Amino acid sequence: MKATKRSMSISYAIREFLVPAKRLESRGIEVIKLNIGDPNKFDFQTPSHVRDALCKAVNECDNGYAESEGYLGLREAIVEREEEKNMIDIDVGDVVITNGVTEAIQMLFAAVVDAGDEILVPGPCYPTYLEFASFFGGVPVSYKTDEEGEWQPDIDDIRRKITPRTKALVIINPNNPTGAVYSEKVLKEMADVAGEHELLLISDEIYDLMTFEGVHHSPSTLAPDLPMVILNGFSKVDLLPGWRMGYGVFRDPTGDLKEVKEGVIRQLRLRLSANYPCQVAMSKALREPQTHHEETRRKLRERAEYAHKRLNSIPGIVATKPRGAFYIFPRYDSKRWRSDREFVLDVLENAHVLLVPGSGFGEEYGKGHFRSVFLPDIGILTRAFDALEGFMSK
Repeated sequence: MKATKRSMSISYAIREFLVPAKRLESRGIEVIKLNIGDPNKFDFQTPSHVRDALCKAVNECDNGYAESEGYLGLREAIVEREEEKNMIDIDVGDVVITNGVTEAIQMLFAAVVDAGDEILVPGPCYPTYLEFASFFGGVPVSYKTDEEGEWQPDIDDIRRKITPRTKALVIINPNNPTGAVYSEKVLKEMADVAGEHELLLISDEIYDLMTFEGVHHSPSTLAPDLPMVILNGFSKVDLLPGWRMGYGVFRDPTGDLKEVKEGVIRQLRLRLSANYPCQVAMSKALREPQTHHEETRRKLRERAEYAHKRLNSIPGIVATKPRGAFYIFPRYDSKRWRSDREFVLDVLENAHVLLVPGSGFGEEYGKGHFRSVFLPDIGILTRAFDALEGFMSK
């Protein structure tokens, strides 16, 4: 029996190169993994008050299904969080709880994308957006972000790429894979373009509290009358990726997103519910002091500066300084390799460092690059970059 073409066409480079890495490990070779953005695999730990809340929740809740849209207490806490951070007027009916942001993207695209519809995504882009746009018969169209200008979106390029089939404009800020943080001016211009062309604005803000200089700006604050969907969650800033706790907010002052929201809610019912005890725990944890955020930012800021300086000291590697999240997206200047996938595999086989090929984040703007996390402590990063430098020097 053959699998469907849509399932066999899926590619997720962030995890695909784990297969050859495991082959090396089976031979007793240590591989330094700089591929997956999981803080808990390094020296970041889920805050104790969050873990305690889950232990209590398991004893307090009935451990059955939650409401398909999400546990009411958590949705109320998210309303408070979004009103405080982004100063937006929403209620619990505008919030849905998902199994991580990935499920939110999947369901939103299933409700929005018809065959031939075009979705504007940043180039380079987190691959889930590219894959789900294609999976549902749409066409992901990458708009340029300027590497020389710290990966800020090119507004003129966005305008050039809008066609009658364009359905939505995606913003990922802070950005994965580049670590860019978009300026207030650029975000306002992007919101203006979306409003002018009646595009659904999708704002992925999963790294919103992981900026190193200044505060994170949301287009929901800058364009209060524009319909949009905000995607966020707790995997990154609250250091619990394994809980799979994400959410979507339908900020819809005009009522234009009523049917899209209904399409998402129907899918939520079909999959029953997200993890109930984790939702109860998160609702309580959100009302506790969030003191761990500053320490997380401090560690990431220090490691971002080190990774940027160290990578740029390696001949043949050029990296733009990240301003948020925990990714850096350098390019390599060499014709030795036919593709960045070949480059990453060569680094893995010879330097025993696992990176992600840039083309996995979009061929047009990602090729010739690689993504690395800078989550490990300085000692581990030093070993990894020393190995990479030794490899490049040969």
